Amino acid sequence: MKKKKLNISTLDKFDAIDYLKSDKDIAEYLTAVLEDGDPGLFMAAIGDIAKAKGMMEISKKSGVTREALYRALKIDSQPRFETVAKVIHALGLRLTVHA
Repeated sequence: MKKKKLNISTLDKFDAIDYLKSDKDIAEYLTAVLEDGDPGLFMAAIGDIAKAKGMMEISKKSGVTREALYRALKIDSQPRFETVAKVIHALGLRLTVHA
């Protein structure tokens, strides 16, 4: 039996934002990303969560301009910890460490 080739251009575009509907979804997503250990992926995930909750709202709550948020929450960014902490707080999240 011959395998049918998959045409990538016919697939729907995946966007994590579409799946971040509840606090539980957000927590599970961020936990999975943290387990990977990639800081760029972590920042991108925080960006996905901020977009899902509304960048303008997160900008107001964090005191970080919307433009600065978009720059800080890219996969290749290296924002200051202060910025990350402000955004996490504005998202209503908290990070914990377990031994």
